[in-house]
Amino acid sequence: MVAVEGLDGAGKATLVAALTRAATARGAAVSTWTFPRYADDVHAALAGEALHGAHGDLRASAHAMAVLFALDRRDAAEPLRAAVAMHDLVLVDRYVASNAAYGAARAGEDVDGPFASWVRATEVERFAVPAPDHHVLVRVPGALAAERVRTRAAADPDRAADGYEADADLQARCADAYDQLVDRAWWAPWSVVTADDTGPGALDPTAAAMVDAWLAPRGSSVP
Repeated sequence: MVAVEGLDGAGKATLVAALTRAATARGAAVSTWTFPRYADDVHAALAGEALHGAHGDLRASAHAMAVLFALDRRDAAEPLRAAVAMHDLVLVDRYVASNAAYGAARAGEDVDGPFASWVRATEVERFAVPAPDHHVLVRVPGALAAERVRTRAAADPDRAADGYEADADLQARCADAYDQLVDRAWWAPWSVVTADDTGPGALDPTAAAMVDAWLAPRGSSVP
């Protein structure tokens, strides 16, 4: 299982699509997941509504929001484990590291601080969500990520920027937190992809190389 991480608008979905194309072209069975599951889980739905101003002061609590995102993954743990057992490659767009990065950024801490430690204790140790074999950080300049969020919102009224996406200072702190997670190899090994250009096929060579590395150890499955 590979977790793809990064800022809002970084190009995570674009990379997941490129990885999926590369893996299926090699005959691998692929399962893709996106968290938060706003349409499929009540905890994620509540968090999403709070990000758009609902539920009073819920969004103001970094811990309350993180618990909702964590419960979404806890509820998905068993089907996610089943997907790992049945597929050669499972790709997850956002996972536990997002909670650590965004929560630490909101708390004004680095990832060695109490917030990220609490996320790990809650999701990894208490909820026992499936562990990724690898993380990939999609790293782009914050200004570019913000522009992509604005462009997406202009093209689709249902994708209006939420409270996190619209907070440039938070996004900058999150970018630093993600770099710290990479430096510390937090929970699983990390790779970094720079995705300044996400035009059609731009990430295909990078995705192909990554998939070849992941599938090679077993001939058909991620280690």
